[in-house]
Parts: sequence; structure tokens; C-alpha cells
Amino acid sequence: MVEQSLRLPHVGVRERVERSVFLSQLLLAAATLLLVAVTVAKDASMFVEPLYFLGVMLIFATTGLAAAVPWRRLPKIWIVVLPLLDIVGLTLAREAQPQLGVSFLLVFPVIWLSTHFGQAGAAGSVIFASVLLWAGLPLKLFTDPNNATGYATSQAPLLAVVTIMLAFVASVTYTTNRRALAQRVLLTQQAGLFEAALQRSRRQEQTLDEIFNTVDFGVVGYDSDGRVNFVNRAQRSMLTRFGVSDGIGLATIVYKEDGVTPFDGPDRPTQRAIRGETVDRVTVWLGSPDQPQAAVLVSARPIHDHTGRYDGGVIVTRDVTAEVRAVQARDDLVASVSHELRTPLTSILGYLELALDDETIDPDTRRMLEIASKNSDRLLEIVSGLLTAASESKEGLALTVAPCDLSAIITEAVESAEPLAAQRGIRFELDELAPITVTADAFRLRQVIDNIFSNAIKYNVESGKVSVEVLEVSCGIEVRVADTGRGMSEDEQGNLFDRFYRADSVRGSSVHGTGLGLSISRDIMREHGGDLRLESTKGKGTTAIATLPVNRG
Repeated sequence: MVEQSLRLPHVGVRERVERSVFLSQLLLAAATLLLVAVTVAKDASMFVEPLYFLGVMLIFATTGLAAAVPWRRLPKIWIVVLPLLDIVGLTLAREAQPQLGVSFLLVFPVIWLSTHFGQAGAAGSVIFASVLLWAGLPLKLFTDPNNATGYATSQAPLLAVVTIMLAFVASVTYTTNRRALAQRVLLTQQAGLFEAALQRSRRQEQTLDEIFNTVDFGVVGYDSDGRVNFVNRAQRSMLTRFGVSDGIGLATIVYKEDGVTPFDGPDRPTQRAIRGETVDRVTVWLGSPDQPQAAVLVSARPIHDHTGRYDGGVIVTRDVTAEVRAVQARDDLVASVSHELRTPLTSILGYLELALDDETIDPDTRRMLEIASKNSDRLLEIVSGLLTAASESKEGLALTVAPCDLSAIITEAVESAEPLAAQRGIRFELDELAPITVTADAFRLRQVIDNIFSNAIKYNVESGKVSVEVLEVSCGIEVRVADTGRGMSEDEQGNLFDRFYRADSVRGSSVHGTGLGLSISRDIMREHGGDLRLESTKGKGTTAIATLPVNRG
């Protein structure tokens, strides 16, 4: 596999080989010219030696040939002619003047052949140079028999050293070049992988950009230093009408949920997000109170790297002005309609009570008047709940706290609920309670208990029961009201405390309600510093758990 990779053609390889040929030849020519200068300086008569002069001229001619011939247009094998001519020229010069060390210049063509022609070039260059060098000994026997023995004795060790040196240089050059080529192939493959990964990353980034710029909610990305590195089109569009160009905008024009109270610097959602905090569905108003404002729902999540270190985060904003205005309009409508209904209902109930006080009316008429009175009471209760919900939405929940007996509140609530429970055969289970003094709004607590008891009766089964317990727990005082009713699924429990929400299982039944009681009751308990929650299993009943903190008693 590696051998095949080493033989793959590369773009511009012929140009690089041609340039290498010329530079290597130029270097050899410069070394030869320096040798000639030394020769002339030492003994000018050496230069006129025919073989020496022929060898030097052959090297200079080869240099001119390397510069003149367009080797890129010829097959690569023709380039071998140049180093072979260099070897011939150097061996001729060495034969004429062996004492000058011309043999060591043979490393130049040997290195070049080993580099560009691999194993064949390395072995061939050493063999060719060695044959020419050692051929001088038998030639000397024929040309000068008298001095042949002395010449052979003095030159043979040197020739052996030169041959070994050339073989070593060729071997090291070939091995080093092969390793370098293998590393180059590996680097090329890795570069290709990195380039492919980079292209995939760019495509993914472009896809994400298009997705974020398509959605209708704002997205802002920032790094660990708080510098914004991404703002989508929806975010810029939403803030452009407020004169904001940085894409965040929640700086000097952001107000709290009431639309008039400005955020303090550190409390602004964006500042909290940039500090690495999680911001969960905070509603803010953009724009000054004396100008048209926009309600924006802000959420933010920090991002951590693989070591768990904070690495920036993302802010998501959504324009909820229409939703907020719709809720406000709904509350205004509910308050207006409820207020208008309450006055005639009170009058109707008054006249019904007067009519029922008349002992002379016919029994059938009395029964119909009692039904009308009962339904009018229920209608008045619904209207009162709507008014309470609308009032709390606009003005908040007002409490009048004072010491009160929680046990008495629960006992009285049970007594009031028992007649309604008796109509369906439902019984209350309540042990005698010791006095429990708490600091709270007694009227509001009674409202919560009444609502819990009402639900326990309405959603119970015929001849069921309602168990009431008051416990002291670590967080304070806990009131538990368990029924034996139909229970609820997990999906129904998820939205149970939303205003006007009624579960699908009871929406079409004969059990009436507005979906406000639990929401109002939880708000009351939370305003006291406690809470209200439900535990329910489908078909096995529901337990309402109201808690009050110990610091209220």
C-alpha cells in the first residue's frame, strides 16, 4: 500500500525534478570550480593534464546541458544522463589527479540518483561509480607496468573507502527519502481528511445559520468572555425598531414585567446569562414606558466544554406581546363581565330567599325555587372566582395576616362541606385537632381549605371518603386532604395549576368548574411562604398537600 502511494503522480512533480536537477548540477559545478581554483593555485600544470581537463570540462558542459534542455518535456529517464556524465567526468579528473580528493565529489550525483530514482538509482549510481573508479587499476597495468604494483598498493585502500562511503551515502539517502515520502503521503492523506472535516463543519455551520435565520424567535450566541459571536435575523429584526444595532438590546431599554420598573444592571437577563447563569422564561418589556413597548420572553443556557469549564452560552428571545396583551384583555373582559353579573345575581338571590320564606307557596313551586336558588348560589360562586382571578392578575394578592387557629379553620370548613358531601354519601375522616396557632390571613386560608374540600367532593366517587390530616414536618405544617376519587394522569397533572384549565376527563362531564380554584389557592399558599401541590394516580384518588412554613407560627 505504501509502495503504491509513493509512486502516485503529484501535481508539478516534473517541474520540481527539473529544478532539483539544475540546482544539484549547479552545486556540483561550483564545487568543481572551487577545486579548479585550488588546483591552479597549487600547481597550474595540473590543470593542463588531458584527463583532468577533460573531466572538468565534461562537468561544466553537463551543467550547461542541465540549464538548456527542457527536461520537463522529456521522459524522466533521460535525466539520468546528467548524473552519469558527472560520474564519468569526476572519475576522469580523479584518475588524472588522485591526490586532490576528487572522489568525494561523487556524493553529489549519487545523492541525486538515490533521491529521484529510488533503490535502482542508489544501487546503480554506486555500482557505476565503483566500476569506473576500480577500472583505473587494470588500465594502469597496461599503460605503466613498472609503477602498477605501487599504484595499486597505494590506491586500493582509498578506492575501497570511497566505494564504502558512496554505498553508505546512497543507502542513507534512499532510506531517508523513502521515509520522507511516506511521511509526505501520510500528511497528504491527513490534510485531505482535515479538509473534508473542515468542509463538513462549514456545511453544518451554514445549515445552522439558515435554520436560526429561518425561525421566528431570536437567538444570540456568546463566548466565555461575553463577546457576541452570533445573532440571527429574527433577533436583529425585533430590536431594530427600538434603535438597537448590537443584536442584544436588553441593556438600557429593558423593563420588568410591569413595563415601568427598569432592571438593575446585574439583574438584567442578558447580564445574568453572560455571567454563566441559567435564565428561565423571564418576561421583560422593551422600549420606554412612554413609547410603544414589546413584551419579550427571555431564556438562556450556559455551554460547557468537555472539561466542564464555562464556554459561553446562548440566549433565546421571543416576542410575546400579542399573548400578553391577549391575557390582559381576557382578564379585563372577565373582570368587567363578572362585575356586571354580580349585581343582578345578588338581587336574584335576595328575591329567591324572600320567596322561599313564604310558607304559603305550593310544594312544587318551592322545589323549583330551591333549584333556582341553588344554581344561583353556584353561579355567584363562579362569578366571585372570576373576579378574584382578574383582581390578582392586575393588582396582586393582598393579605391581612394575624395570629389565627388553623385547627379551627379546618374544623369549620369540614362542618360547612359535610351537607354537600352527604348528598353523595361521602364521609369525612378527621381526628380531633389540637389548637395550632399560625400567623396568616385566616380568610384566605379558609378559601384554600374550602376549595380543596370542594374538589375532593366533586371528583370523588359515590359513597367515597375524604381523609384530613395535619402534620408537623421539617418545613413547617402540612395539611393533607386525600380522596378516593378518579385520580389524574401525569399529563393532566402537568397543567393542573394553569388558570382556566380543566382536565379532558371532566370537561365534558356533569362536574362543573372554572379551572381557577387550584391556581388561586396555590397563589395564596405561596404568598404565605408555603405551597400547594397534588399527588394523584389515575383511578386511585388524589391527595392535596398544603404547607405553611414554621416562621408563620
